[in-house]
Amino acid sequence: MTESAALEPDFDVIILGAGMAGTVLGAILARHDARVLIIDAGVHPRFAVGESTTLYTLKGFRQLAARYGVPELEYLTSYEGCLTKIGPTSGVKKHFGFMLHRDGEEPDPLEVNQFSPPSKALQTGHLFRQDTDAFLLHTAIQYGCSVRQGFRVADLELGEDQVSVADASGERFTAKYLVDGSGFRSPIADKLNLREPADALKHHSRSMFTHMIGVKPTDDVLHMAAEDLPPLPWVEGTMHHMFERGWIWSIPFNNEPRSNNPLVSVGLTFDERLYPKPEGMSPEQEFRHHISRFPAVERIFADAVTVRPWASTGRMQYTSKETVGHRWCLMSHAAGFLDPLYSRGLTNTTEVVNAFAWRLLDALREDDFDVARFTYVDTLQKGLIRYNDELVNASFIAFSDYQLWNAVYRVWAAAEVPINLRFDRFIERFRETGDDQVFRDMEDVEFPGLLLPDQPTYKAVFDEMVVVCDAVERGEITAADGGRRLMAAIEASPGMLQGFGLQDANRRFMFPGIPELKAMTAWLSDTAPQEMRYLAPRTPASAQSGAPGVREVIIPE
Repeated sequence: MTESAALEPDFDVIILGAGMAGTVLGAILARHDARVLIIDAGVHPRFAVGESTTLYTLKGFRQLAARYGVPELEYLTSYEGCLTKIGPTSGVKKHFGFMLHRDGEEPDPLEVNQFSPPSKALQTGHLFRQDTDAFLLHTAIQYGCSVRQGFRVADLELGEDQVSVADASGERFTAKYLVDGSGFRSPIADKLNLREPADALKHHSRSMFTHMIGVKPTDDVLHMAAEDLPPLPWVEGTMHHMFERGWIWSIPFNNEPRSNNPLVSVGLTFDERLYPKPEGMSPEQEFRHHISRFPAVERIFADAVTVRPWASTGRMQYTSKETVGHRWCLMSHAAGFLDPLYSRGLTNTTEVVNAFAWRLLDALREDDFDVARFTYVDTLQKGLIRYNDELVNASFIAFSDYQLWNAVYRVWAAAEVPINLRFDRFIERFRETGDDQVFRDMEDVEFPGLLLPDQPTYKAVFDEMVVVCDAVERGEITAADGGRRLMAAIEASPGMLQGFGLQDANRRFMFPGIPELKAMTAWLSDTAPQEMRYLAPRTPASAQSGAPGVREVIIPE
């Protein structure tokens, strides 16, 4: 050991990346007395994508707030919290909206879906990331994190007893452990050659995205009869305008009267094999070219003005051979990334931080950084990538045919309520006992990374979805036949959630009210597979009524 290596390191943990993953982890570690340095090449406030939340995301933040004693994370779980504690710049999200488009045609009102997951207290939203991320950075600083922005890592060392990072000028910091949450250009992944080859993942897509003003609400441009409209306005959710092997997102920050943000997040994501980058065409020109294929979409963006430079990627998918090692961890988007479909980025971040933080705190207390204690983090991150890869790849295949898409959509939707009930039950137990073992037991699952990681009956249908869509892609069966086959598997499965209309292929809109929720609760309590029974809500129906769009809800917070 060199003389410098024998000295007490400057910090306990260095975190690369001051995005949401790095700052949330930093706040948690510092809250528990760790000496933390957060390093970032950029400077806040700054643009970031990953703006759409789900109830799953909010339950993840709620778990982190309760488990690690960082109440500021609770602000992100409601629109009111974002509005009053962070700023009036985020939008509301009351549903996932899906609309299928074909070249030169108006969208068919029978080929749309809307899913609005029920919640009594939590309100999903569209986070204006430059504000939420700056808030989280300031929270980490308030808990004691040191921060160096504008520090570009030029060299790092992963030693036996400590780690170090330095910039081009030679300024160097040392620590006991190094966490890389920097994203695709991970210094650790680069140094250790950790990226898997391109064929390690099935899904293919590239993307372009920006913020715009003047984007028309989808509701204002449709030529549809009143009886074809969904329960909630399309503008009140995250819109997915789908077409063959691609989709366009519209995420408004201006869809709530109290928001003073006129912007809308806009992006186009599609299979780079079918849609290679054209030479001599700017991202703005390419975007306009593709939206002109779909009359309703073209009307949405007819008067839209781009307010910041477009980001335009090549193929976005990547993963890593290993995500943990001796005194280091690749976290969240440093470990891998798939596609923004289904808004999984923030959710995956909360899951990984939750699984990683307590292990790192234990390692610091015991001065024992054996890689084995972090094995589950690696397993979880690889599982999140694997199952998301299979789900998104199946979805892109299904975009070409509504019958197949309608079935794939239901496999995804079938997990959205149970996964939130799962969080509710464990958070309830933790609040009752104050015992962290409750959350450690939550990791004891058969399928880490799957939307329902402890449900073999759900996994059987999920696996059938993958088999069917792969067969469609290979041309072995038609998409319509694949849709019928997958729908039959959904109808026959004993573990697919009952009460919401998942088993009815003609049920396009899922907006469960009190009858559906009572039916779901009765099924979970009495008829569901035994491994699902614990999900049943433990409290009776609580009534909420009044304004349009407010439902009676029997699901606890």
